[in-house]
Amino acid sequence: MIARTTTTLLSATAVAAALMLTGCTGAGGSGEDAAAASGPDLPVGDEVSTTADPALAALLPKEIVDKGRIDVAVDIPFPPMAMYDEHNRAIGFDPELGRLLGQKLDIDVSLNKQAFDSVIPSLQAGNNDLIMSGMNDTPERQETLSFVDYTHGGFAILVPAGNPKDVSTQTDLCGMTVSVQKATVQGELLRAMDCGADPVTVTELPSDLDAQTALRAGKSDAYVADAVVAEYVAATTDDGEAFDVVRDPENPAGFDPVFSGIGILKGDTELVDAIQQALQALIDEGTYQRVLERNNISAYAVESAAVNQGATQ
Repeated sequence: MIARTTTTLLSATAVAAALMLTGCTGAGGSGEDAAAASGPDLPVGDEVSTTADPALAALLPKEIVDKGRIDVAVDIPFPPMAMYDEHNRAIGFDPELGRLLGQKLDIDVSLNKQAFDSVIPSLQAGNNDLIMSGMNDTPERQETLSFVDYTHGGFAILVPAGNPKDVSTQTDLCGMTVSVQKATVQGELLRAMDCGADPVTVTELPSDLDAQTALRAGKSDAYVADAVVAEYVAATTDDGEAFDVVRDPENPAGFDPVFSGIGILKGDTELVDAIQQALQALIDEGTYQRVLERNNISAYAVESAAVNQGATQ
């Protein structure tokens, strides 16, 4: 089960409620005004920290250096990849790793809340430089992006507690209604399943929380997401009493494992190189592993920072 032990978290439902009440977008804000108001976004408290490497900082493109920060598109909340703590600070694997990359490259980062289905357009419009949002590395996305891969795992199936429809494998989803977040690979995989005359009815919803809510409300028979996310949702919703995770002994890292990573426009080759080498430095020094462990997703680690491994899966 995914259960964070070092930082107090709000549940996904509580996070959504808090956001509606506060109207805030999280630490780091969005763009130059927020960066100037809040100062550099660095690790605090018991968050993992590192040191700058001037040789790696020299790899950054001139336009990034001149701007003085890297703008990062993050879909929040998407626990345990990204969420807010009780102080409305962005935490989780993506924000914490993003801050580490900034430290290593000796540059500020701005963590900008962005809906998942708009993260790629935000790069194309020049509003963000990186996507750190648990994005799967796929050949289709590589037509636009280069990925510096940082996790490897599959997807998991969540069903109501007690598993009333006795789902045990992917094929059991044939003929059922399954909720997923819009624009995710899971929807594509479900639609591509060979179910004969009984295809999966895929219900795509704007956010991951919406997809979970559909299952809780009985509007879907199952909910499918990245394994790390599904495990966290099952462990934290109603103290672990709302959902069961369908586990396949033959696929301990989840069904259809894929690489996920940091998305960068494929033409930004200098930035790709800088991020890849900075991530490799974090892997070599052990801070990458500590961030994984801190978020209880170490089972999904990569051994080295590589680019576009999704093309060879």
